[in-house]
Amino acid sequence: MDATVNTAAHQEEFVISRIFNAPCKQVWMAWTEREQLMQWFGPQGCTLSHAALDLRVGGTFHYAMRMPDGHEMWGKWTFREIAAPKKLVLINSFSDAQGGITRHPLSASWPLEMLSTTTFEAQGDKTRLTIRWSPWNATEQERATFNAALNSMEQGWGGTFAQLDAYLEKQRTNTADREIVISRVFDAPRELVWEAMTKPEHVVHWWGPNGFTNTLEKMDFRVGGVWKHIMHGPDGTDYPNKSVFTAIVEPERIELCNGGTYKGDPNANFDATWTFEVVDGQTKVTIHLVFPTAEARNMVVEKYGAIEGGHQTLARLAGYLSKV
Repeated sequence: MDATVNTAAHQEEFVISRIFNAPCKQVWMAWTEREQLMQWFGPQGCTLSHAALDLRVGGTFHYAMRMPDGHEMWGKWTFREIAAPKKLVLINSFSDAQGGITRHPLSASWPLEMLSTTTFEAQGDKTRLTIRWSPWNATEQERATFNAALNSMEQGWGGTFAQLDAYLEKQRTNTADREIVISRVFDAPRELVWEAMTKPEHVVHWWGPNGFTNTLEKMDFRVGGVWKHIMHGPDGTDYPNKSVFTAIVEPERIELCNGGTYKGDPNANFDATWTFEVVDGQTKVTIHLVFPTAEARNMVVEKYGAIEGGHQTLARLAGYLSKV
């Protein structure tokens, strides 16, 4: 977490911002996936004892936060706008175990509902995360209570950001020796690159290192869909492949699990994330692979030339794009 900017630019709005040493996609996922929120969300000393997440407009995140003294406080987000991985707008409220809306357990005049806007701004390989809070449908008394609490909100969110920062650092440290990252900038619009990488009639013509051909058995491009194909090496060796698409955010991100059925599957060969970024009118594609162990990663590099093969595959895609 490189920098801190805390502001309360005007009354009835609380603004806090941090720069995290992680890419936008990683910070967004930590903020919007239940399993990850369970690992860090809340001020220092607090943990989540319950969390149910339905990430869609109109859906909710309903959670119980256990305080350092052991008692629980329930909260609920109701999503109003989701623009992955850049913006999240929601109504924030205190809640009960049944998912109702309740008053702040320690302040009867706290606003019943809060409008919360969280933005994720890429700054190189880092992310500036900014939260804006303001009372929603509030009375004058509720507004006054909110304005009087700006300093305490800054302390609470500061502790929460510290926990997120530590969690992201642990993620980075834990995967560094298990990763392969390959990228290339293509002189083509993002929509065309996306299509070339997701439609089977295109993929079959360029996928794989130099000299490889493909027999495409199935490419069901949807979350939970299966991509099954055989890569034929120039020496005649066949390499069967099966992947399952685990996340699709068109035209920005694709996630898949090779050899397994879900992200983090212990039986998987690797988890892959493809990102598509517009850079000066061109398209930067980054392929990020995470293997179960460092040994598994090193084996595919040393035995199969995975890094060079990845670069050759993207070069073949560039050649294909120049012709379509």
